[in-house]
Amino acid sequence: MEQFIVSARKYRPQTFKDVVGQQAITNTLLNAIENNHLAQALLFCGPRGVGKTTCARILAKKINEDGVENPEEDFAFNIFELDAASNNSVDDIRNLIDQVRIPPQSGKYKVYIIDEVHMLSQAAFNAFLKTLEEPPRHAIFILATTEKHKIIPTILSRCQIFDFKRITVKDAAEYLRYIAENQGIEADDDALHIIAQKADGAMRDALSIFDRVVSFSGKQLTRQAVTENLNVLDYDTYFRATDLILTNNIPQLLIDFNETLARGFDGHHFIAGLASHFRDLMVCKNEATIPLLEVGSEARQRYLEQSRKTSVPFLMHGIELANTCDLSYKTSKNQRLLVELCLMQLASITFDGEKKNYKQFIISPQYFKQRENGEIKKAGPDATIGIQQPAPAVSLKEKRSATEVSAAAESEDNKYTPEPVSQAYPHPAEELAGEVPQPQKTTAGLDIRKKHVSGLSLSSIRTKKELEKNRKETVVDESALPRESFTEEEMRKSWDHYIEEMNRKGKKIIASNLATDRPKLKEDNTIWIELPNDTMKKEVEREQFPLMEFLKNELKNHFIRLQVTVNEKTERKYAFTPHEKYIKFVEANPLMDTLRKEFDLDI
Repeated sequence: MEQFIVSARKYRPQTFKDVVGQQAITNTLLNAIENNHLAQALLFCGPRGVGKTTCARILAKKINEDGVENPEEDFAFNIFELDAASNNSVDDIRNLIDQVRIPPQSGKYKVYIIDEVHMLSQAAFNAFLKTLEEPPRHAIFILATTEKHKIIPTILSRCQIFDFKRITVKDAAEYLRYIAENQGIEADDDALHIIAQKADGAMRDALSIFDRVVSFSGKQLTRQAVTENLNVLDYDTYFRATDLILTNNIPQLLIDFNETLARGFDGHHFIAGLASHFRDLMVCKNEATIPLLEVGSEARQRYLEQSRKTSVPFLMHGIELANTCDLSYKTSKNQRLLVELCLMQLASITFDGEKKNYKQFIISPQYFKQRENGEIKKAGPDATIGIQQPAPAVSLKEKRSATEVSAAAESEDNKYTPEPVSQAYPHPAEELAGEVPQPQKTTAGLDIRKKHVSGLSLSSIRTKKELEKNRKETVVDESALPRESFTEEEMRKSWDHYIEEMNRKGKKIIASNLATDRPKLKEDNTIWIELPNDTMKKEVEREQFPLMEFLKNELKNHFIRLQVTVNEKTERKYAFTPHEKYIKFVEANPLMDTLRKEFDLDI
């Protein structure tokens, strides 16, 4: 029986062209070899399974080729691999330095590949510094590590650093398809994409998963077999969950979540996958971002179809709720309830509660529907306004219904009389207690602006808007308004009168604010006052309408304007320090200073 070789070893690249997903690095190394610009120390760093050791071996073989040797020659006697995880002492580095001094027996270079170099001890790093900086001409060091931050800066400064990136899902899936074709295996695109996503950017992990799934399913590699073997949630789970969320089917959504948990999946994994599913649907909403969707062709089509059923606000809100649940999952004491609550919130995003709750309408929607169908007819334009129909003895509910519909119909240009309304249209606020006043009689030709307008119906709101419109359209003749001239002294006198009026009414704050500064009169009849802060300015501006009305009447000029500015250096005129008061007293009576000096008084 032939020994089985895993795909990670069997399909390890032998040339730079075979390396997957690292074209920038492989091209750089090829150009450096061709132009003889290869550094004496190279550092390959990056995640696991992305090709660091593979590229080091290919480079070690490439630099010793001169075009004459057998292509199968691997120059193993010129390549030395050292595992720094188990050879991390100073003695191991000293042995390495002793070997470096010996030139190669064939070929140009001796290549030393030190894997997991971050495992070296601090003393080993220091012992390696001098040799790494000035090695012999025939020696090249290639260091490989997955944790560059653990390497001391003095080592990093002596190396030419190459950062290997993660293998993309697309590149990994294409390489897996190439291997599947070589082995005669039929594989679905979605199955290969799931394997590539599970590998998380590591080609070696992808090949190991591929071998495991092939052992399970044989020559036919399907999406169902991959999801079953890898114990990952299938796309179908999230597509079905999203459909239930869009239809607000909370019971079935919770049942499906329970089945997911029964299959051994974690609730955290489920909610994180749902957030990623919403993200993929968001990506499909714009043609420019569709390439960001890393799935197979069949799954891509399903994503496009479901994205048409969703809206961007729904997806944004859904991602936010799922992400919040994801962040709170580990700290929650009842994790299952947390996920179920999140699912109920997601299923309630598109739920329109207004469709099932008529009580928030003052007038029932049934009234408008039946009026459109002709079941409620308007009276003709010749109907007399204000004739109240004799009301039979009815219940409180019927009284409210008749009152409401009557008010709604009466405001329709005030020309029609509503027909008596039966009990078929209940008032939405039947729970309210108390008597309802009967409609008052009106007379024909009554001005609608004099009628009391209620805010309790849609028609009343429409009537209010018409009144506001009529009020705005009223034209005021400015030539009839008084415009007498006045002096600044007269203006200040009226200003003081208003302050006294405010003090008399008990409005001490506005009176104090107005007395902070003496107003000044500008040429365009603008009264200017300067206040020390914004708070006082807002208080004055809030009171400016009664103030200006008072000044216009006092000065008999309706073209006065008020300008309020803020100057933090402004001080209140009526506030004096004790020293300033003393100076005022001395100015009024110089004997005060003589009295203070005589008795040696303090201020």
